[in-house]
Amino acid sequence: MVRCFFNSKWWLAKVIFEKMKISLSKIILLTSIIFIVVTFFLALNKDTKYNTKDLVGKEIGEFEIKFLLKDEIFTKNNLIGNEYYLINIWASWCFPCKIEHPLLMRLSNLNNIKLIGINYKDKKLNANNFLKKLGNPYDILLEDKSGTNSVIFSVFGVPESILINDKKMIIKKFIGPINEADYQFIKGKINEK
Repeated sequence: MVRCFFNSKWWLAKVIFEKMKISLSKIILLTSIIFIVVTFFLALNKDTKYNTKDLVGKEIGEFEIKFLLKDEIFTKNNLIGNEYYLINIWASWCFPCKIEHPLLMRLSNLNNIKLIGINYKDKKLNANNFLKKLGNPYDILLEDKSGTNSVIFSVFGVPESILINDKKMIIKKFIGPINEADYQFIKGKINEK
């Protein structure tokens, strides 16, 4: 009788544990499904368009980027004078960068603007060959081998350009290659003085 009592007690505990195990696994499964569904619907409602409205009208952030051809650092404090700057992120492997290059060469001939080129995820030799072949429009030539420095400018690809006024404020960001309309916009802005 004693032995039967213990066997029935263990049997009951075993049954309860198995039912809890099934219930626990159902709770975990249900919670996981709810989490996935909620995450999915939140992601559907998120604005995924690349947006630059938060940059325009704000002062450019602090940055430190290495020069391409010398072992020195260029910072925000080097943006001096009463001139505009166009920061252009480019790469030798980027086909749209080749398309915009003639317009950058034309911009380099204008007064009141300095072009800063940031070579993005590229090899130094390839970048130099690109500029030797097509011409160097840049007053300042920097490099971002890893792509991490360009994130400061909210850059996620190439080419992208940022127009900065003499007060270090971002006037406009150009996503993709600069075209004739962009060239005219930049020319108009720098001649407003």
